Amino acid sequence: MKSKTFFVLGCNSFSGSSFIRVLIENNFKVFGLGRSKEPSDIFLPYKWDSNNNIGNNFKNKLFTYYELDLNKSLEEIIKVIDEVRPNYIINFIAQGMVAESWLNPKEWYQTNLLSQVCLHDELRKRTWLEKYVHVSTPEVYGSTDQGWIKENFNFSPSTPYAVSRAACDMHLMSFYKAYKFPVVFTRAANVYGPGQQLYRIIPRTILSAKTGRKMQLHGGGLSERSFIHINDVAEATLTLALNAKPGSSWHISTKKAITIRNLVEFICEIIDVKFDDIVDISTDRLGKDQNYLLNSNLLRDSFNWSDKIDLEKGIIETINWIENNLDTLKNISWDYHHKS
Repeated sequence: MKSKTFFVLGCNSFSGSSFIRVLIENNFKVFGLGRSKEPSDIFLPYKWDSNNNIGNNFKNKLFTYYELDLNKSLEEIIKVIDEVRPNYIINFIAQGMVAESWLNPKEWYQTNLLSQVCLHDELRKRTWLEKYVHVSTPEVYGSTDQGWIKENFNFSPSTPYAVSRAACDMHLMSFYKAYKFPVVFTRAANVYGPGQQLYRIIPRTILSAKTGRKMQLHGGGLSERSFIHINDVAEATLTLALNAKPGSSWHISTKKAITIRNLVEFICEIIDVKFDDIVDISTDRLGKDQNYLLNSNLLRDSFNWSDKIDLEKGIIETINWIENNLDTLKNISWDYHHKS
């Protein structure tokens, strides 16, 4: 029987490249699309071996990369997809970063909504497509101050980023209802692990602790999050791609929450540096939500899934990745740089 084929949109992202690694490890044929040239191998987990050593993954022959921008090259993208005829399309494409979405809202709506609508209007006509997994975000809910919430479409987004993602989710649900478009939604809690962008809180804290360069902690780090290792998310995403029913929505999360301040203090304790030596407190970001707490019991009960990598183990693994590549990483910008 012919092996199933995956097409991963946004494959240069942290989550996308990590998901491709899991696909390759499971011997799936994979095609990936990104809008830029592939970044340094340091940030591409699918080019690592099982010990996170770079350049030793001999299964890369299973992966084919296309450099195409959804905002500019839809016709070419559809042509490639038609040639490949993948069984599954997994979409990680999204313009991220909440703070910058206030500065350039037009670009967030263009990438996260308008270009996506055009893509989906073409894909709905491909009757051979078995599953389309749309990787969404808990930010569509707004702050989950009422506790651990179950999957729903009662959205209350509070930033242009979140509004753009919520609108796309609602658009896709309308396509499912009208056309039976085989969409499955996933929303993961705060994802982390080796290979993550350096401006994210865990790698940034580790780098500050290792170099002595101070970091800004917005609002004193009082907001609460539930962090989950990227490997657990990737495994869950594959399970849902293969088994979840179209129209369904799933949370991928641990059952433990921690404030950002306590997270930074925990990392400082592991590395043995003083919190005050590397942290400056700054004002909070506009529209920042206090909590993102996702109830993942549906995923656990339906597919016997569980998160396997606890926070301490995952942080130590991320520390090891940074230590092994510190000479390179300390000379790369740790800040987010917006690309139009």
